[in-house]
This record gives sequence, C-alpha cells and structure tokens, in this order.
Amino acid sequence: MLVTMIQVVSKGISIVSKWNVRRPALRVFAAVTLLAGTALVSFSGGIAPAVGQETNPRTVAKPLDARSRTIVQSVDRQVKRAGAAYAGGDYETSGDALRKAIKQIEVAGNAESSDLHDALLPMMRRIVNARAMLELEGVTLPPFRIPERPKATTEPMAESSSDPSGQPSTDGVSFVSEVAPILVDKCGSCHIRGSKGGFAMPTFAKLMEGPPEGVVVFPGDVIASRLIETIETGDMPRGGGKVSKEQLDTLKQWVTQGAKFDGPDPTAMLTSLKSGEATPDTPATPEPDQPTMVGKPTGNETVSFSKDVAPLLVENCTGCHLDAMQTRGGLRMDTLAQMLRGGDSGSVMKPGDGEASLLVQKLRGSAGDRMPAGGRPPLSDNDIQLISTWISEGAKVDEALVQTPMKVVTAQAWLSAAASSEVSQRRAEIAEDEFRLAGADVNRLQNHQSDHFAVWGEVSPATLETVAESAEAALQQARKFLPKADGSPEDFFHGKASIYVLPKRYDYSEFAKMVEGRSVPAEWQSHWKYDGIRAYVAVVASERASEEEIAGRVVAPVASLAVVSRGEGVPRWFAQGLGTAISGGESKRDRNANMRRQAELVTAVGSLKSGKDFLNGKLPPERADRMAVAIAESLLSRQNRRGFDAVLRNLQSGQPFPQAFQAGMNMTPIAYVDAWLQWVK
Repeated sequence: MLVTMIQVVSKGISIVSKWNVRRPALRVFAAVTLLAGTALVSFSGGIAPAVGQETNPRTVAKPLDARSRTIVQSVDRQVKRAGAAYAGGDYETSGDALRKAIKQIEVAGNAESSDLHDALLPMMRRIVNARAMLELEGVTLPPFRIPERPKATTEPMAESSSDPSGQPSTDGVSFVSEVAPILVDKCGSCHIRGSKGGFAMPTFAKLMEGPPEGVVVFPGDVIASRLIETIETGDMPRGGGKVSKEQLDTLKQWVTQGAKFDGPDPTAMLTSLKSGEATPDTPATPEPDQPTMVGKPTGNETVSFSKDVAPLLVENCTGCHLDAMQTRGGLRMDTLAQMLRGGDSGSVMKPGDGEASLLVQKLRGSAGDRMPAGGRPPLSDNDIQLISTWISEGAKVDEALVQTPMKVVTAQAWLSAAASSEVSQRRAEIAEDEFRLAGADVNRLQNHQSDHFAVWGEVSPATLETVAESAEAALQQARKFLPKADGSPEDFFHGKASIYVLPKRYDYSEFAKMVEGRSVPAEWQSHWKYDGIRAYVAVVASERASEEEIAGRVVAPVASLAVVSRGEGVPRWFAQGLGTAISGGESKRDRNANMRRQAELVTAVGSLKSGKDFLNGKLPPERADRMAVAIAESLLSRQNRRGFDAVLRNLQSGQPFPQAFQAGMNMTPIAYVDAWLQWVK
C-alpha cells in the first residue's frame, strides 16, 4: 500500500542527509523522502507520524478544532507542493512554497496552542531539512527554527471573532456591495473575466469552490484562507494593482463573519451584482421568476429541443449568453436549466404560449432591441417559428438534457444522426480550422489515412505514416480489453479519429493555448480530447524522433480515446487512467520518473478529503492523471476484473456511465474512489 511506501522511504531520512544530495538521482529520492513524503492527513484532522519518527505522549493529542485543522492542512499543502517542485528540478518554486509554509507556521505560533504545535511538528522538522537541501541549490530562505512547544492547553483554540489586527469586527459586511467590488476591481482581469493560473472566480459559487489546488476561502478563518494570505504577502494581485489596507480589512472582516453571500443567486456574475439591490432585506428588482418547469416528450411533438432548438441557440447566442465572460441582461444559456431561470427581466419562456414568451418577442424585435445583438443577422421567420412552436408544445425535453451544456446537446444530436463518413469529413474540416488557429500553414498540411485514423501535420509523409502505424498498434492492444465495435473499421470511433502531429514542443504548447485555451504541463508530449464530434490525439513528433519514441507518446492517449468512445458520458479520469494502464504507457524503467510519479500520487492522495473532490476536478492535471492510473490499476486487478468487464459491457449496450459503473461494480463511482482512498491511506 501507499502508506507502506511512505514508511519505508521515511526510514532513509538520516541516511540521505549523509549522502551527496547534489547527485540527480539522490535529489529525487531526497525530495520524496523529506518533502512529498510528509505524513498524510487523517480523517480526524490529525497528522499520522511516519515510521522512524519518534513519538512521545504529548504528540498524541486530542482531535484539533476546525481552525487548527485548516492551518495544518494549509501548511501540509505547501510542504507537499515544495516537494513536488523539488523533484521536478524547479527549486525556486519549491523555495516559494516553503516560504509560505514558514510564514503560516509563524502566524499559527501566535495561537500558543500545544495541540497545534504537535500537529505541525513533523512538517516543521522536514522544513528544517528542506532548507538545507535548497540552499545547496542556491535558493535563499528565511531563517527557521522549530519554536518551543507552548504549555499544554485545556481548551480548544477559539474560533476567530475578530480580524488578526485585534480590532473587533463590525457586523454585516456585505459581499454584494463591499466585497464583490473589491474583487472585480483588483482580481477582475485575471480571475473574473479570465482564468489566470487555472483559477476563475466569475461568481460567488466559483470563488468558494476554489481552484484545482484547493479551497481559498475558509469561512470564519482568516489565517487559513489563501485568498487573504496571497493578498497580505503581496503575491496577489499582480500587475501593479494593490489592495489597500482598508480593502484588506474589509475582506478579513467578511471572512471572519462567515464569508456569507447576501445576493439572490450565488451563480450570478460578480460584475452584474449591484450595490444595495441584493441584500436579504432588499430583494433585487425585478425578482427573478421561479425556474420554469419542463415536461417529458410524449413523442407527438413536431419540434425537438436537441435537434431543432438547441443548435439555433448555440449558433446565435454564443458570446452574449453562452460561453460569455459577462452575460447580457443577466441571462445565461450555457444549459437549458440556466435559461429557464431567466435574466434581469424575469422568465424568458411561457410553456404553452410561444408568442407570449420574452425569448420569442426578443427574436422578433417586438420587445425592445431585437436579438441577436452585436451586428449579427436576425433569425429567419422559420427559425423563430421553430422555437415558438417548441415552447407552445410545452417546451418538452428529456430530463437528462436540462443540465447538459447546450453545445454538447447540439453536438450529440448531430452525431447520432450522422453517418460515419459524415463524421470523418467533419473532423477533417475541424482539423484544418484548428491547425489554422494554431498558426500552421494549412497549404503545407500533410495527411495520411489508416483504418481508424486520419493523421495531420506539417511533417514528412513518412513521419505521419509512422504515427499512424503506432496508433493502429496501440488501438489493437487496447481492443483486447474493450468490447468490439460493430460495423466497418472506422465505426470504432464513429468515423475516423484525428491525430495532430506537431513537430516541436513549442508547436504543441501553442496548439494547446490557441485551440484549447490552456497550458499543458511541461512534461507532456501528447494528450487526447473527445466530445463526440472532436476525437483527436495531439502529439509531438518529427523526422528526428525514433519509432520507439513516437510509439511511447501515442500509445496511452490512443487507448484513452478508445475507452472514452465506448459509451455515453465516460468521464476523463476513467478514460485517462484505463488508457494509460491497459497500454502500459508509463515506463517502469525510468527510476526518476517513477519517483516523481509516486511523489505526485502521495501529494494527490494527501490533499483530498473525499472521492468527490477528485471526481469534481479539484486536482491539477498531473496529479489527477497519476491518481486516475492508480485507480484504474485497481479496477484491472484480479478481484475487480469481473466487475470492470461488466462496466464496459454496460457502456457498450448504451447505459450512461454512472449507471453502467454502479451495475458492474455494485457501487457508485464516488463510493469506489472513497473506498480506494481509505485503502491507500
């Protein structure tokens, strides 16, 4: 088990310190041992000491209060982050994380809690060793000594009732009128109208959810709240905009008072909140109508939401109401559920009366400015009539589609009706568009066709052929574990899947930024994407790459693509983990890489409270992928293999993933991940 590995490497602490830690292999080992191998947070909130660490009666403390637990978790997170960065050779980032951990410990020391001191002691000892290791790498860190243990406390640490300055907090700090304006002004360009560093907080709900690394606001606890910490240390905001002392005090008071929301809708854009219009005693005007309920289709309807209405809305409303940084009129339409809530003017639909619905009136121009706005041409009378008829027929839709992104609904509807050859042609068109978006010269774009793949790139035909052969071999390997697809060979992906070949790592990185709107981890050389219509692998490959190198980069993403295309709603973690596991995509011969992966796994497991956090994407991509592989390996084990095979058969028969998994494994996905986490801890 994972804990056993941690215990074993922990025994090497005293030995490692005597070695020359400048040797690369030993640096990785030292990082895993001293930093990433910190003891895991138990469910009770305490820290379990590693084997080899002395214990005494005073370190066996009673359970910590909520505030102390969050402090311990925050320090633990920074120490593990330092370890992962050190293992990857990023010493400056490792040093930054340790500086934050040291500052957090200094702040926590003011509490004079013996129980808190005991919980932090294992991490403080590792910080002492880590400082010495980093200074050998030229990283300067502030002095740090393990503070003396305070006298034993008989009462739990009091929950914060005032800000850290000691001034009593004033009641009633309004998020809408006081906090939101500060966040919009100081954080807006990076985290409200954008997602700098992978963190977007356009709404109160997203702010409280936090980035993949974890929660940034702990109600009632200023010390543990990273939002306050990053501002107080000057780390944020970047770009010259500073938060004044008065503004920081307001934020602290809001957190201390419980980080409450006083608006009508926590999913409303922060930029749309208006002072004085959304307090509990003063409801926003006009008050939004209750969400309009929809009925199930009877089969007698003449207009389909998924086939007729959703495509029109996606085509004409994107940018203002769909995928909008700031929605117009408070109306969000990314899902039907959001559209049903209405906007600033109330409900936009009256099921049973299409012509009386505000949506139809806006499209016809009979209720204020005609939509769509922004210089777009108006919808034809026939298109508007389709929408009106759908509403008049009761706005019927399958319940599963109410919360499904409207773009996904549209894509699935087209895909279900399209022939494999049509899908292949559409993917070819998408390939040219995406290469053009990434800055490639489409006139120089080469193409190679195989049974299951269309391979594209500005490289030699020979390189494309090598990539295609590697992909076909990877697919054959994956098919040993998967139910066979019916029909022609290309029906395996309902049309041929695309492979985008990028000659340089820079081209690959730019492709991810321009086409997918994200940065990929530095060590990635390939990845996959699947949404039904799009089905591709992006890979770095050139004439200089050997066949073995190309195969090593292609095998896992192709296998993942094969898994995700087996059924409806297959989540990324399931496909990524199984694709890597069944393809043997992780080399077992690279000791340093194995050490790094183990460090990532330890860090990932230690940072999670439950399986729900993992399934909801709370981890950064590298750690999420590592954990997904470990979970997949457990599914492929002898004791679980029969259930796993049943899951795949259920998917192939048309069952949605949650039902297919539960029927095969006799438990829900979240229950399985929770059980796995309990086992490794």
